[in-house]
Amino acid sequence: MKNFGNCTFRLIVVVLLCLCATATVDAKVKLPTLLQNGMVLQREQPITLWGWADAGEQVTVQLKKKKYQTKADQNGQWSVTLPAMKAGGPHTFLINDIALEDVLIGDVWLCSGQSNMELWVGRVMDMFADEVRAYENTQIRHIKIPKEVDFHAPQSDIKPAQWTPCTQQYVMNFSALAYFFGKEAYAKTGVPIGLINSSWGGTPVESWIGEEYLKDYPQYINDKRIYESDAWVAQLKATESMASARWNASLYAGDPGLHAATPWYAPQLDDNEWDIVDMFSTKVWGNNGLNPTPGSHWLRKDVDVPADCAGKQAILRLGCVVDADSVYVNGQFVGTTSYQYPPRIYTIPAGLLRAGKNNVTVRVISNGGQPSFVPEKPYKILCGDQSISLEGQWRYRLGAPMPGAPGSTFFCYKPVCLYNAMISPLKNLKVKGAIWYQGESNVSRRNEYAQLLSTMIADWRRTFQEADMPFYIVELANFLHESDVHGRQAWAEMRQIQAQAAEMNDHAWLIKNIDLGEWNDIHPLNKKTLGQRVCEKAYPDTAPVKKQKRK
Repeated sequence: MKNFGNCTFRLIVVVLLCLCATATVDAKVKLPTLLQNGMVLQREQPITLWGWADAGEQVTVQLKKKKYQTKADQNGQWSVTLPAMKAGGPHTFLINDIALEDVLIGDVWLCSGQSNMELWVGRVMDMFADEVRAYENTQIRHIKIPKEVDFHAPQSDIKPAQWTPCTQQYVMNFSALAYFFGKEAYAKTGVPIGLINSSWGGTPVESWIGEEYLKDYPQYINDKRIYESDAWVAQLKATESMASARWNASLYAGDPGLHAATPWYAPQLDDNEWDIVDMFSTKVWGNNGLNPTPGSHWLRKDVDVPADCAGKQAILRLGCVVDADSVYVNGQFVGTTSYQYPPRIYTIPAGLLRAGKNNVTVRVISNGGQPSFVPEKPYKILCGDQSISLEGQWRYRLGAPMPGAPGSTFFCYKPVCLYNAMISPLKNLKVKGAIWYQGESNVSRRNEYAQLLSTMIADWRRTFQEADMPFYIVELANFLHESDVHGRQAWAEMRQIQAQAAEMNDHAWLIKNIDLGEWNDIHPLNKKTLGQRVCEKAYPDTAPVKKQKRK
């Protein structure tokens, strides 16, 4: 029995030691996604580092030879505030056993709004390809906050994302406006520039305001409450997904162009009985003479290709199409786009083009409105220095007429949800200021916009604990055809209201943008001039540095 007791005692000791070792492993410090290698921290402001650990665990932050210590509270949260630092780097911060490396100190900018802020560099290459490809600067860094909604409470972290330097490997995914602003800001200051891109296309201003600050707008609070039920949201998503799947299945099954013995995209199809239409004439195709016809619409065009382009890779430019398209060249599928705004740029693979007659077929899908090709966009095949126009007359036939496509709920358009998921998690970072490009989605409710935007500004200043946090409000660009008198008037009034919002708030400025617009594109390309204008306001007394520290 004595030996048995000793063995039992030893076993208990071993088990306890193993438990202690496990606890030590589990007690490792965890950092939020924002705090990672390659990040930029705001210069000349106290620096807060934060995260999670076991309750009561000691956390040590070491920078060079200085150490700062704290303990995680009863909820496992901790934070350490370091003294302000001058611009420079790279620095390494040691946080217990974690090394934050390649950290720069400079100016950090919060870039937010809807699609004109989100619009990435790759979308403006038609205008700026040479400039973008010629420039790299690892002192400029960008992070895209992942798109998430939350209807319950302000969140403390974001999904995985990466701080990336301005190099050819990453630059195409930078916000175009943020990119040109950052490039200009670095040229003026010579200090590292951090760009936090927290934006989402189509979102209204109320999505970006916290619940506490929307208390004077009970209709928005009540709208948000509808979606607090995760079960209801999941059921709604499933129902809408099924409805969309059924609509698309019916569209496919009922489209003779896809199921005929000779498909309508086949180059050998006899289309002599098809109507001849001008591609831009919405009065003669895509409707029944009274109303638009949702569903599929087929357009075919034969073009002559010169012998020196035969067999070579080429680019097909198809402007922009309302709403969606699938494109075939000589019977081979070359590309598709599911919504109207992106430019259609499709690669025609080598070996597909032949000398002489070639066929281009477009299957256009309308979800409910008038299908169309957007005028004054490029419609051509590019092969080396050759340009083959696709404008003018096409052969046309209706495919599958449909009822309007079922709608879907854009949860990101709902109040509060983006503040909770995409602004609140950033609150511990100090920023130089905010660049705000939004308003298109609030034009129809523009009479309340000045107050709503002022509310958001106050909320963000409270969130970031910076009472004078600068805001640079981008004016809406010119948009819509001159014949759309009422639409243009609404946008003009919205610009006046944006100006009012800037006047209502100290340390807020309106950035002129009306002259950079394109009547046929809600996403104008010239984000360079706009970025320079924001920079002129943000750094009004800063002359360009003589030598840029570029890597």
